[in-house]
Amino acid sequence: MTDGSPPAPLPDDGWLPDLGRFWTVPNMLSMVRLVLVMPLAYLILVDGPLYWMMILLVLIVATDYFDGRIARWSQTVSEWGKVLDPMADKMAGGLVVMALAINGALPLWLLAVVAARDLAILVGGAVITKRTGVVLMSLPSGKIAVTALAITVLAALLRADPPVLQACIWGTTALLGWSFLRYLVRFVKVYRYGTEAIEARS
Repeated sequence: MTDGSPPAPLPDDGWLPDLGRFWTVPNMLSMVRLVLVMPLAYLILVDGPLYWMMILLVLIVATDYFDGRIARWSQTVSEWGKVLDPMADKMAGGLVVMALAINGALPLWLLAVVAARDLAILVGGAVITKRTGVVLMSLPSGKIAVTALAITVLAALLRADPPVLQACIWGTTALLGWSFLRYLVRFVKVYRYGTEAIEARS
């Protein structure tokens, strides 16, 4: 809306609009990412073989890399994908960081930062979808933060020297905070003015 008034809320018939086609290759890759993270978290908790953890981590990162690219290449970008991809990222990152925090490889406060940020973004996204009927795509800043978190996880798994690991942790924390601010700015704009507030900039 261009007059500054907030968009009219959708009828109270559920949080998600019709998201269309579900069974696409990119969406399946996002689901595979959710499956792969469970054995990885388990191996971290039991201090399992490093080579298996590396294989699983590489596969998880690969599914994250290829799902969006395949969707754009095959023109199968879907509303479901806009939900599944960031949700898979957040659940994968959260579970792995939780496992590493439990065994002492990463600080508990980093887990708290990751969990609080991800929960706030998920709730904000649900509110916007309920209000506008639109599922917003992930921001590039979010992907950058996820990549930094993956690097920190890798450093923790490889038992990097403390100065290196600390640099990764603090760099990731800064990027998580920066990306959260980007999401917060978008949330405020869309909540107040509707999706036209961001479409006008694209």
